[in-house]
Amino acid sequence: MEEVAESSTDFLDFLGPDTSATVFTMLHDPADLARASAVSRSWRTFVIANQFSKMQCLRVCPEVSTFARVEVRSSSGGKDHDVAGPSARAEDERLSRDHMVYMHLAHGLLARPYNDARNCITRCIGASSTDNFPEETIENTLEPIDRVDMRPSYWSSGGQRDPAAPEWLIYRLQADLCLVDEVKVQPFKAFFQYGDPIYSAKCIRFRMGYPTSPLEPETLVCDENEGQLIDDSNYVWTYTSPEFPMLQENVLQSFKLPHPVLCIGGVVKVELLGRVQKQAMDSLYYICVSHVQIVGKPVSQELEVAPHGKCVVMNYYPDPRRCSVARGDSSGDDGRSKWHGFASRFWHSGRARGIGGLNQGLLSRLFGAPLQFGGEDDVSDEEGELL
Repeated sequence: MEEVAESSTDFLDFLGPDTSATVFTMLHDPADLARASAVSRSWRTFVIANQFSKMQCLRVCPEVSTFARVEVRSSSGGKDHDVAGPSARAEDERLSRDHMVYMHLAHGLLARPYNDARNCITRCIGASSTDNFPEETIENTLEPIDRVDMRPSYWSSGGQRDPAAPEWLIYRLQADLCLVDEVKVQPFKAFFQYGDPIYSAKCIRFRMGYPTSPLEPETLVCDENEGQLIDDSNYVWTYTSPEFPMLQENVLQSFKLPHPVLCIGGVVKVELLGRVQKQAMDSLYYICVSHVQIVGKPVSQELEVAPHGKCVVMNYYPDPRRCSVARGDSSGDDGRSKWHGFASRFWHSGRARGIGGLNQGLLSRLFGAPLQFGGEDDVSDEEGELL
């Protein structure tokens, strides 16, 4: 009996918070974190209280720190009921809600392979200027070719005497949260002008962010409207890329970001900095673009971004037909092999070095022989569904 009682001891009680945190921070896959938090109530409480799901997201995308808070919304759009008052129960509910939402976000950021990346542009918001509208509208940049129905297809800026005058193009992405890896831009070659001049920019830069008020269809570019939301005062930019030099070549040029960036708000601004080509007929400098792609993947259609005062809130609309974390067969030998695979990564990573004494023994016991827990009642139903 003493042996059974001893074997059912929760190792978190003996490791202490620092060593326990070292173990849990080694979980880089959201499914692994879900499995660990489903082991017992104490493990689940530890995972939620220390916000490991949020840490997973921050590790991949520092832009996640932009969120002031998260909210869970009902299907009707209203906010789910919160416990009123600054009580311990209210704080527990807030942490549990944050855990659920960040697990969903972590799955979108980490669990799906990046080879499904695609052009995420869905609408054109506007351009800083357009020389001849609508013949040279920004919407032409959505076409992958520079001739449509035997007519040239491109966007052209207005002419400027100052070659340093910038221009910009603003696009709406497919979702409020998109993980963007690169941007592709093709300068336009004016094949109908003498010498086939190419009207590229000198450099290019990208900003990503969210609108300060909802984007209404009538404010976006259409055949009758050049777009009304081109000023920076309409947006909060959460990311600004480095400047990239642009070649004066009529090819789709790829600008790889230093790391995949979470576009919070679904708006991307393409800044075209400096001009190199003067038009012969009026001696003014122009920038012309044939095609633009913003390459990445929408993170989740259930997550939306809403400005709230001077901060931004992440809203989660649960869909019962979908699962927050990809399901996998965690039973039998497969489940055990995944756990022991993590154990092996932990021991060989060097993170376990320097942990000695009782903690070393408990970790050896944890990874070397399965501990016995109280029973099925100790497993969280919510996390169990995530396995």
